[in-house]
Amino acid sequence: MRILGISAFYHDSAAVLVDGGRIVAAAQEERFTRRKHDADYPANAVAYCLDQAGIQLGEVDRVAFYDKPFLKFERLLETYVAFAPRGFRSFRMAVPVWIREKLFQKDLLRRKLRALAPDVDWHARLLFAEHHQSHAASAFYPSPFHDAVVLTMDGVGEWATTSVAIGHGNDLEMTREIHFPHSLGLLYSAFTYYTGFKVNSGEYKLMGLAPYGKPTYSKIILDHLIDLKPDGTFRLNLRYFDYCTGLTMTNGKFDALFGAPPRQPDEPLTQWHMDLAASAQAVIEEAVLRLTRSLRKEIGIPYLCLAGGVALNCVANGKVLRDGRFDGVWIQPAAGDAGGALGAALTASHRLFGEPRPSVSSGRSGAGAPPRHSRESGNPSASPSACGKDAMHGAFLGPAFSLDQVRRALDAAGARYETLADDALIDTTAEALAAGQAVGWFQGRMEFGPRALGNRSILGDARSPTMQKTLNLKVKHRESFRPFAPSVLREEVADWFELDRDSPYMLLVADVRTERRKPPAQAQEALFGIDRLNVPRSDVPAVTHVDYSARVQTVHRETNPRYHALLEAFKAKTGCPVIVNTSFNVRGEPIVCTPADAFRCFMGTDIDCLAIGNCFLRKEAQDPALKREYADSFEPD
Repeated sequence: MRILGISAFYHDSAAVLVDGGRIVAAAQEERFTRRKHDADYPANAVAYCLDQAGIQLGEVDRVAFYDKPFLKFERLLETYVAFAPRGFRSFRMAVPVWIREKLFQKDLLRRKLRALAPDVDWHARLLFAEHHQSHAASAFYPSPFHDAVVLTMDGVGEWATTSVAIGHGNDLEMTREIHFPHSLGLLYSAFTYYTGFKVNSGEYKLMGLAPYGKPTYSKIILDHLIDLKPDGTFRLNLRYFDYCTGLTMTNGKFDALFGAPPRQPDEPLTQWHMDLAASAQAVIEEAVLRLTRSLRKEIGIPYLCLAGGVALNCVANGKVLRDGRFDGVWIQPAAGDAGGALGAALTASHRLFGEPRPSVSSGRSGAGAPPRHSRESGNPSASPSACGKDAMHGAFLGPAFSLDQVRRALDAAGARYETLADDALIDTTAEALAAGQAVGWFQGRMEFGPRALGNRSILGDARSPTMQKTLNLKVKHRESFRPFAPSVLREEVADWFELDRDSPYMLLVADVRTERRKPPAQAQEALFGIDRLNVPRSDVPAVTHVDYSARVQTVHRETNPRYHALLEAFKAKTGCPVIVNTSFNVRGEPIVCTPADAFRCFMGTDIDCLAIGNCFLRKEAQDPALKREYADSFEPD
């Protein structure tokens, strides 16, 4: 069975093609349209998925949409009725949009599909899954586990904001839910808004800001904003929030509780904002830990899958891993709404049509699992070789480009480049990195999900004490406080970080090993906030956050041999198997998709070199007339 999964109309629209239970292709629409978080019908992503499979839309057996619009409309109406007459202005603005654009999405989807395949009965072939069912399926079915508890946490789907499902083989049953307006995702988004970042895109900034502060407001949050039970269930105190009926996340009572109005995006960040971020992060971590501990105790299954936007909080994920309650933890790399397209397709494939799961065909989840506790750090292993045995193919599910396609794009752009053999490309790139240069690295299939994992990446030397600042301010054009992630050879991760397990999707935070840290000088200990940023803290300062943590990506020869070879070459030159990996884009821009995208970004930033396929470009060799103003081309995220 060929199943096309679609998510659209809210944010991060995407398309996924599953054939015989195997994931063939997946991509987000934003990568093609160059509009961050594009929510429109994913026409370009659909076209890519079909092209990758070499089929026409009419050859697809079913199309599965990731949620149920009528249930969302029901929640909208019931919420306004419950709070009436408050919120009439919001109601008056929202309902016409819903009636015009969202309520009749079934008809809209059929029209879009009929335009490409007019002879198909789309009444019979179009399916709808519930939002949290799609999230849960996206985490469980590609995981390496035959049996697992599946925890989904996000802002809100139709009604659910937190849900639990139990997976056994092809079966996945939703067992319990917490409903809107009580939501961990919305609580975190409220603090994202309050500290001056954009909701639905700036939550990771709040997480990155948290280590600069202290959780001095955690008790206030727990006393006034959320009633958090010992088992992790919770209710929010809605008197402090405005998202049910208003146009903002918080209200005047929230302002009074913390003593100030929300920060405006152009206002400076203070220690107060950092402490708020630390406090919100601490409360989310505590809630997630209480949930996971109670689920392990009550249900007894020793494997956990995570999905939903909250599952992108890699700091909380790292806490769950180190807590040791589960023998294995697997997190969907496209944990947000884009991954819903995958979950809808997999639900149809495995649950509705009974097609076998490729990732568990060899046996039960414990087969081949490494020891429960690692030899180096005492951390539990999070999966039985998660990178090799899951069904996500390293998340490399997007478009790839042949050497001829790359050359044509570069020639059309007026680029000057040399074409190198594989070994020469690896050696030349490693030499540039060792010399302290920033390198655009464009190889193979584009990643699915929000992280660049070594195919659409900007790379740098993790040993450089200035690389973090250089990449933030001169290349990415983003806030200086934001940390970068390390890519490290899987074989050597335990020698550099307090982690000895697979982390291929950059979704776990671990500390730099003690012997790799540099103790701060006495004068540096008096620094606080962002003033601590430029203090070298380890042998790899460019990827070491102010609390000695790092968002680790392990690189595996099996799923990304070229990137693995680059790390090996870099280690041979420097003795260090760790490099900086950040997404190939500037602030507010989607990650680059095509060779033309990559060259534009290269010429619009201070990236020194570009390795695109087997073509290698140096900035100093390019025509200066091709340099462009790039930082202001995209709306800040």
